[in-house]
Amino acid sequence: MAEGTKERILRTALELFAQNGYLGTSMNDIAGQLGFTKAALYKHYASKQEILDKIVERMNKMDYERAEAYEMPETEPDGFAEAYLHIPIKKIRTYSLAQFDHWTKEPFSSNFRKMLTLEQYRDPKLAQLHHDYLAGGPLEYMAAIFRKLADSDEDAMQLALEFYGPMYLLYSVYDGAKEKEAVSSLLATHIDHFIAKAESDCRKKE
Repeated sequence: MAEGTKERILRTALELFAQNGYLGTSMNDIAGQLGFTKAALYKHYASKQEILDKIVERMNKMDYERAEAYEMPETEPDGFAEAYLHIPIKKIRTYSLAQFDHWTKEPFSSNFRKMLTLEQYRDPKLAQLHHDYLAGGPLEYMAAIFRKLADSDEDAMQLALEFYGPMYLLYSVYDGAKEKEAVSSLLATHIDHFIAKAESDCRKKE
């Protein structure tokens, strides 16, 4: 099926946002990259903000679909909901590796991540999106999941830091690496070591 015009605009705009930043890209830039007149672009999207809103809407939909596909709780925990306490730790491994691929290998998601990385210090709204998608949001999500392994909320957050900190770092390592699959292997090894230690610690408590 041929790519629709609106979809092409979203994809092209996001590519430019990832290269030059959201603030550094104009509607003229987007139109020029597409070979459109500015007037033709405005027939599809009234503003750059509307394009960004549609991109975020797409990312939210992808997040929901991915969590559902891997049978994970929704991405915004309500406290430490009961659903979080019954996730097999091996499922966390599979989901986390899928998340890493999502943010590094899928062009739409990878460009979204790069845009947020560029703009997190320049625009408060984009800084909040960076927090929600890539920093504090995932950290809180993992803390909720690890609550079953910890004696307190503070210990659960520490586990989340130990788990997610290297994963967050490896996003940037992946971007600059020549051997990108080696970076994915590093993450898999990190997760395996983390799980082995967590399971060992749990057995000691029994």
